[in-house]
Amino acid sequence: METSIFMDLTKKPETADLEIPLGNTFPIWNEISDFVFEKYPAAIEDWHVAVKKYGWGFRLKDKKRAIIYLSPRLGFFHVAMVFGQRATDQILNSDISANIKEELINSKAYVEGRVIRLEIHDGTFVNDIKKLVEIKIAC
Repeated sequence: METSIFMDLTKKPETADLEIPLGNTFPIWNEISDFVFEKYPAAIEDWHVAVKKYGWGFRLKDKKRAIIYLSPRLGFFHVAMVFGQRATDQILNSDISANIKEELINSKAYVEGRVIRLEIHDGTFVNDIKKLVEIKIAC
């Protein structure tokens, strides 16, 4: 797993720090983040370090769970989401792309659920990510 673009653990990043490193994907990061707030205005932004060797990551969450994880890389970012069985069933019965459904089916089942991880280099998955956010918030 590659590391974050923010490895200085003494300095908490801010969204504005993403613009240059993310380049063309910065507006996509903002579009996804804005969509989460549109659908769940009480979302909490949280820069955090889960594992020191991977650096800073970002998540939007409610009071108890993460809605979506965004991990900045140079020129792109990762999106990760965790889905319980009810949400997994909804995703598999939705019009979300077959690639994402396959990622979900093939992911290891953890106590928290199944994980979808996507590399975002362009806007290809944005509409699907928005549908996943809606399902996550609803379940």
